[in-house]
Amino acid sequence: MKALQIALIAVFTATLMGCGAPGEDELRQWMASERAQAKPNITPIAEPKQFNPQPYGADSGMEPFNPLKLTQALRRESAQMASNAALIAPEMARRKEPLEAYPLDAMAMVGSLNKTGKPTALLKVDKLLYQVQIGNYLGPNYGRITAITETAIQLREIVQDATGDWIERATSLELQEEAKK
Repeated sequence: MKALQIALIAVFTATLMGCGAPGEDELRQWMASERAQAKPNITPIAEPKQFNPQPYGADSGMEPFNPLKLTQALRRESAQMASNAALIAPEMARRKEPLEAYPLDAMAMVGSLNKTGKPTALLKVDKLLYQVQIGNYLGPNYGRITAITETAIQLREIVQDATGDWIERATSLELQEEAKK
């Protein structure tokens, strides 16, 4: 019985040795040759351009700290502020409409129709349905409806930019289709 066990172990060991990877050396040689052939394709960095300093010609232009230049800049700024004030002044003087209390993202356009030949949009706000027409106001940014199509409401809003100046911005509310239940 011992001889049988020893013979089985010897056969099993020989079988395992035969299961070794005979192509491993071949694989290692192939990997080494591929590494030797692979060369990265690097494009050289272009030479920096030569900087040619230009002399300052005081005679050629206006002096940078000239009071006339400052006066012109202040006039341009005040004219721009006046035009910005003219943009917002009529909006501040009128009575607010009910839908100006809601942000645009709380509103959903759910339909459109022609009422006595005028395009009318249906808005859903707080589970209530509102009819709006061109000229009505929506949202907190003085948004006035400029156009109504079957699929969208176009608005002109007056907002402040990063510098605090009032500018016009075009916005739209798209038709919202609810999923069928």
